[in-house]
Amino acid sequence: MSTTVNTSNFDTIDYFRARPLYQNPYPYHEYLRAHGPVWREPHHGVFMITGFEEVMSVYNDPVTFSSCNTVAGPFTPFPVPLEGDDVSGIIEEYRDVLPFSDQLPSFDPPKRTAQRGLLMRLIRPKRLKENEEAMWRLADRQIDEFIDRGECEFVHEYANLFTLLVVADLLGVPDQDRPQFREELQGDHRPVNNTDRGMVAHKPLEFLYDRFTHYIEDRRREPRDDIMTAMAHATFPDGSLPPVDDVMRIASNLFAAGGETTARLLSTALQFLGERPELQQQLRAERHLIPAFVEECLRLESPLQGQFRMARVPTEIGGVSVPAGASVFVMPGAANRDPREFENPTELRLDRANGRHHVGFGFGIHTCAGAPLARAENHVSLARILDRMADIRISEKEHGPPDDRHYFYTPIFLMRGLEELHLEFATAS
Repeated sequence: MSTTVNTSNFDTIDYFRARPLYQNPYPYHEYLRAHGPVWREPHHGVFMITGFEEVMSVYNDPVTFSSCNTVAGPFTPFPVPLEGDDVSGIIEEYRDVLPFSDQLPSFDPPKRTAQRGLLMRLIRPKRLKENEEAMWRLADRQIDEFIDRGECEFVHEYANLFTLLVVADLLGVPDQDRPQFREELQGDHRPVNNTDRGMVAHKPLEFLYDRFTHYIEDRRREPRDDIMTAMAHATFPDGSLPPVDDVMRIASNLFAAGGETTARLLSTALQFLGERPELQQQLRAERHLIPAFVEECLRLESPLQGQFRMARVPTEIGGVSVPAGASVFVMPGAANRDPREFENPTELRLDRANGRHHVGFGFGIHTCAGAPLARAENHVSLARILDRMADIRISEKEHGPPDDRHYFYTPIFLMRGLEELHLEFATAS
């Protein structure tokens, strides 16, 4: 498959059908930006939002903008026309026909508020702290598998597996079941599928549902002194016990989708380190800069590249009129490089004053609930990798010489991440 796009003729490109474009979407983002921070693309009538301020305005207004179509966009039509000056009734009646309709990212308040509150009860600060202590052991366990070889394929040999094991520990998945989770959450069972439209399946986490349903029902019948029991008895913020299905879906989403995005972020960080020996040395000498480095990785190569929203009523974004029922596409990957918000936005700067002001984890009620977990996973991983691996290099055999690198990114427009990252290194003394 060709991975080149004629950048001189962006006017004819349908962004949502241009799989080769996703290998490097940033020139197209600049093409969009030249039309203004909000622009209605001509192929599907989607309002493309590249401006940081304008993306924030959508995130901050869940009353006007529904998340029902967060992955569907305009590509899964409603059974009835989206007509009138308020399509809220149509959304509520038919939202279940849309992809990802059973997952938290597609929910709107008040359901989203209750479900997010439940999720936060599953990942309390005390539990996150306990989980972080286990991360150091898990990081070493994964590094042990390849350290003596002096090389690895980082995405599959570390990033995917480490993030899977971390969430398994967080949720209390029994040790004897973790190998099966490891097998199911790789390859064809990954939650983000490479479909022709770069979309995801209608209910992409169904393979986890039976397993978590069994766990929760078992712990409600016979409580034990374990994490899974605490999860099974977690309540909504109002104190009520949620249906088993609600807990199961929250756990499944955290397990699968959380690992997917964090693994992408980890791989980006190691790609930067392998390409920039001076940066690698700086972080070895100044470990306190690792958090700033993680934030710049999030900003520059946001794992979440875009999310759809639907306007419930006629509104305006950045001076552009948006009719009721229209799909808007908020683009964190573009907003995080908005020169109005970030000085020299394409540069990696560890001293960037507003380095944490990006929308790599969304914003407001749409902020990723697992953001503290993802940051901790990256900090622990980078610290242990720098401790144990010296002179980390990109494999020229697999990716080409420095002046002619070849990387392959997952060809979808919703997310961004390397499919493989081959590294070579020495063992730190």
